[in-house]
Amino acid sequence: MKSYNIAVIPGDGTGPEVIKEGIKVLDAVSKRLGFTLDFHYYDFGGDRFLRTGEILPDGAVAELKKYDAIYLGAIGHPDVKPGILEKGILLRLRFELDQYINLRPVKLYPGIDCPLKDKKPEDIDFIVVRENTEGLYAGAGGVLRKGTPDEVAVQESINTRKGVERCIRFAFEYCKKRNKMNKLTLCGKTNVLTFAFDLWERTFYEVAKEYPEIKCDYAHVDAITMWFVKNPEWFDVIVTDNMFGDIITDLGAMIQGGMGIAAGGNINPHGVSMFEPIGGSAPKYTGKNVINPLAAICAGGMMLEHLGEMKSAQIIEKAVMEVTGKYLKSLSAGKMGYSTTEVGDLVVKFVTDLSLD
Repeated sequence: MKSYNIAVIPGDGTGPEVIKEGIKVLDAVSKRLGFTLDFHYYDFGGDRFLRTGEILPDGAVAELKKYDAIYLGAIGHPDVKPGILEKGILLRLRFELDQYINLRPVKLYPGIDCPLKDKKPEDIDFIVVRENTEGLYAGAGGVLRKGTPDEVAVQESINTRKGVERCIRFAFEYCKKRNKMNKLTLCGKTNVLTFAFDLWERTFYEVAKEYPEIKCDYAHVDAITMWFVKNPEWFDVIVTDNMFGDIITDLGAMIQGGMGIAAGGNINPHGVSMFEPIGGSAPKYTGKNVINPLAAICAGGMMLEHLGEMKSAQIIEKAVMEVTGKYLKSLSAGKMGYSTTEVGDLVVKFVTDLSLD
């Protein structure tokens, strides 16, 4: 029997609540499909920081490298200044674990109200591959004469051939594996950001020569945002840099129905990867049992897919689609018609009962 060791970071706010439901679903599907998941919990987050002054203890990153995957709830505490936990936990783990791909499915599930007129599930089903360890998030730059009228702030976008090429190669491979439209779109800004996106564009078309079966496309980021709204059915897989990826995936979450269904993965194809709902810690809903756990459940499904348990991932997705199509009134906290735990129970029911065919 296969066994996987999973590090669990429930995190802050409603993170522990949604992770609890995700693990309930993961336990159900692993029991049905005949493999085991051994969960090991870590209390990294705002409460630990306020209690000890420690963000990540010494040796934490090295210890996390030993796991098959990391399952994360949410990071962000109302009593901790914004940026401290996000940089000290999320960005540090992404960079030190070399999780150089941020993978974001954008998929409209049955029964979910889409804010776009006349768009149906078959119209919104694409993937954004975002470079995750370079660009403006690399932290290069500085400030001079801070707090004076002559203050200067510089933030530099770092793009290496190695970082760009491995991201683009991942996107081509993912598009080939997905085998849907076999279309890969590069999202950039070649008319203004002429240095960085010259590198991206040249690398994109050089690598494309190795994938003649994949149709290549390019669009400026501003055009991408318009077409997400007007013609989301045009897209299959999109590859882009760190900043643009951060922005367009939030728009993607909205057109798929909201943060309550949006999951993501921070991927190191040759190391440990981390999976999470992207909606944040939502502290005002903590302990009320009203937050939507589906994004965390979908993140668990992404984790299983990454581990090679494809059938289990497919069952979780089918179960979620049953729940959204037949039960939920809304994805919003307190408006679903069911509690957090009841939604988790519904997904477990379908994971247990759905046909494996």
